[in-house]
Amino acid sequence: MTAPASTPLTPYATLLGFTRYVDRTGPTKATFVGGLRKQRASRSGFNPHGQFVKALKADIAFHTGGIHLTGVVDVVKPRWRPLYQALVPGATAWLHSLGDPAAIDLAQTRDALAMLGDLPVKINPHFGVRHNDGRAEAVRLHFDEAPPSEESMLATLHLMARHMDAVLPHAEPVLVDVRRGQAHRMPTDAKPEQIERWLAGEAAAFRAIWSTAA
Repeated sequence: MTAPASTPLTPYATLLGFTRYVDRTGPTKATFVGGLRKQRASRSGFNPHGQFVKALKADIAFHTGGIHLTGVVDVVKPRWRPLYQALVPGATAWLHSLGDPAAIDLAQTRDALAMLGDLPVKINPHFGVRHNDGRAEAVRLHFDEAPPSEESMLATLHLMARHMDAVLPHAEPVLVDVRRGQAHRMPTDAKPEQIERWLAGEAAAFRAIWSTAA
């Protein structure tokens, strides 16, 4: 009796995975996609930033200006404490840059599914911020030690803006470099048509690598 054939894994990427992919060059792209495919097949993966994001959202929602961020360092598992200690100062600085804590509120964002050619990419901001002057921002957090590259920043902001009607209507996409407390917005001279063509080519290559990694 022959074993049933396994169902092939359809190509798929999260926003984080795809933007990290476009940031790579040459053979490292194939290695990276192969790793994503194996991770998907094994359903492995752990997010060490979960409690950090909850604390940051709590500070926005309860207008507490960083109290929850400071406190989360003491309650997170010891193995993650150095990571949180490295993240808190920049996150607190960004929080303070938003102005009076009473003048901002947490806004609910929704995930969206972007299609880049035949490649589905999950668009998942971490949360939204609503200002008392009516402005809203959909926020994606960048946790890496290195700052976001221009390529990953453009890809993230473009894909979020492309699906903002579903994510948080009328909001502006923002990528926050947590460690440096810096908010990145789409450059005023950005050309969406050029970015779209570039990302379509990257997505086609991603699909091809995914298939050959099977």
